[in-house]
Amino acid sequence: MDLNTITAVARPKARSELPVWTAGDAWLAGGTWLFSEPQAHLNRLIDLATLGWPALTSDANGLSIAATCTVAELDALTCPPDWLAAPLINQCCRAFLASFKIWKTATVGGNICMSLPAGPMISLTAALEGVCTIWQAGGGERKIAVADFVTGDQTNVLKPGDLLRQIDIPLAALKRRSAFRQISLTPVGRSAALLIGSIAHDGAFALTVTASTKRPVKLAFTKIPDADELREAILQTIPDALYHDDVHGKPFWRKHMTLRLASEIRDELA
Repeated sequence: MDLNTITAVARPKARSELPVWTAGDAWLAGGTWLFSEPQAHLNRLIDLATLGWPALTSDANGLSIAATCTVAELDALTCPPDWLAAPLINQCCRAFLASFKIWKTATVGGNICMSLPAGPMISLTAALEGVCTIWQAGGGERKIAVADFVTGDQTNVLKPGDLLRQIDIPLAALKRRSAFRQISLTPVGRSAALLIGSIAHDGAFALTVTASTKRPVKLAFTKIPDADELREAILQTIPDALYHDDVHGKPFWRKHMTLRLASEIRDELA
């Protein structure tokens, strides 16, 4: 869709060239949502592509994902054999309600910043203990866990002019054994529940609940809980009001599927 209110496009090549943020500005990365509907309140786009951020970098600390990394680039990543959680990358990429053409344009950062409950890049990076680096509008930067970055349905911690720079995944999380479960009302529908469980080398068990809830919910245990303990923890941690409600699933059904998928994950990892 043409955005006929846009009068300027800024193309900075470094952070020092980022223009002062004003009302009517928008960051442009993949643009798959931005150009999907009218944006009458916008008059300037700030194109992030010209910043030239490397899409993916890995070192002894883990994996760094640029906010401008596309879903296709992430899906094509070749991971070391000891990254036992690597299958989650492909599984979450395929949880998108999107065609391969969208994959080549949509960005990891854009999906996280949209902060939809069903955002699969939120599911992936939250489960892998991802940490966001945010360039603050007034200068400086701050870091926050992906699980805390998203605060609700299409809400997050970003303030006007703040920019998500990258998401860092620690090596320890990539080496955890994992299990993935996802369900939709229709075969190619938006995720109604997407859960990821993992086990650390010391036996600690973690469960990340997304899509069924308005924001990511993480539960941690020192060891794999028994079935009743896990169920009770979910019931105590996730109030009924936190389950998402839209045409892709009613809260009571999402709650039921969350409990069921969590039980399947526990059984698989046990």
